[in-house]
Amino acid sequence: MKYISTRGGIEPIPFKDAVMMGLATDGGLLLPERIPQLDRQTLESLRTLDYRALALRIISLFCDDIATNDLKRIIDRSYDSFDHPEITPTIRRNGVHILELFHGPTLAFKDVALQLLGNLFEYMLQERGERMNIVGATSGDTGSAAIYGVRGKDNIAIFILHPHGKTSPVQALQMTTVTDANVHNLAVRGTFDDCQNMVKALFNDLRFKEKYALGAVNSINWARVLAQVVYYFHAYFRVTAGMEEEVAFSVPTGNFGDIFAGYVAKRMGLPIRRLLLATNENNILTRFVNGGDYSLGTVVPTLSPSMDIQVASNFERYLYYLFDENPARVREAFARFVETGRMEFDAAERKRVAGDFISSSVDRGETLDTIASFYRETGYLLDPHTAVGVKAALGRLGCGMPIICLATAHPAKFDEAVKTATGREPERPASLAGIEDLPSRRQVLEADLTQLRDFIERHAI
Repeated sequence: MKYISTRGGIEPIPFKDAVMMGLATDGGLLLPERIPQLDRQTLESLRTLDYRALALRIISLFCDDIATNDLKRIIDRSYDSFDHPEITPTIRRNGVHILELFHGPTLAFKDVALQLLGNLFEYMLQERGERMNIVGATSGDTGSAAIYGVRGKDNIAIFILHPHGKTSPVQALQMTTVTDANVHNLAVRGTFDDCQNMVKALFNDLRFKEKYALGAVNSINWARVLAQVVYYFHAYFRVTAGMEEEVAFSVPTGNFGDIFAGYVAKRMGLPIRRLLLATNENNILTRFVNGGDYSLGTVVPTLSPSMDIQVASNFERYLYYLFDENPARVREAFARFVETGRMEFDAAERKRVAGDFISSSVDRGETLDTIASFYRETGYLLDPHTAVGVKAALGRLGCGMPIICLATAHPAKFDEAVKTATGREPERPASLAGIEDLPSRRQVLEADLTQLRDFIERHAI
């Protein structure tokens, strides 16, 4: 399996090179040359596999340059840190299935991918005798998951940018209380989009990228999307009895990576009838799906900060398919977006989008009401991101098929919102006990690319 850029400017490369490259050298995102197709018989043969075995089967379809035994060891090691035997269990509450993605070390769905990516990096760096300086931006959960994925690992330093004061307190503490020598937390006076734009600018500076051996952990890295594809298959098999059944997934969406993984699973042949893209007040993606309006707005702070994003990195991967795998069209669209802050879509493209996704935007009041009512009716606590997905599902999806709502974070990570909604604080898992009292370390920077460059130059390995 070879990998190409959405912008068409690189020669096809193998999986391991794609993982190490992160962002394509032409500024695009990497995708497999083809998405494997699975027939119903092959899909049925995967039904009884446990999570690790299923991950090996799915990931192997996209990765043919790592020995199977080595890949199995990497996968097993990645999920040994999860506290549930099913890794991503699915439970039924109030007529919907909740896909719990928060059983990893930082209590968020990002662990599913970043534990794997950290181990892939370590394996490849050791194999090549190389080093890597990981640079990433986070709106909340990616940062801590990435840090936990590589903390203390040889030949790796990590620099994580987060918007200063715009994550939940627990999210910030999960990053800043990791004081390993190879971990650097950078609190940026600005928004997540400011952080992400600076990271992209560094990766687009090929001289700087090569000199400091930059690596990517944001969802621009294909391996992250690939790891997330697995739990769509796992959840489908847990809530259906046979391959004739279709399901719907409701996905709280900020950077488009998680729902794009579902789109890949659907293209592979998984019987997904509906992919519901759920946003908060930062609803550029909902405006795109429902009306073809992809135009920049102002980021609004919300109860679900991991979704407080305007420019969704993984959106470019979807556009590649929407534009019939035409990289010139992708390049043209992004050049115009840089100039005007908007993209235009014709009637045929809007019709295709409507066939791929439906979308709803959920505001603060609806989020709090959903947390409260769901707890009152079921005794189950939703974090605010998951509540956005549940509210969208209950409002847009009927009862003719199983509805699977992705629970992207443990409610204890957003205890203030949960307490506002329900009057009680969620019980804290052991990993968060006493986190406020731990030593912490961070560096506050302005949203200034020069400051970021200087810091990395002084601390890179």
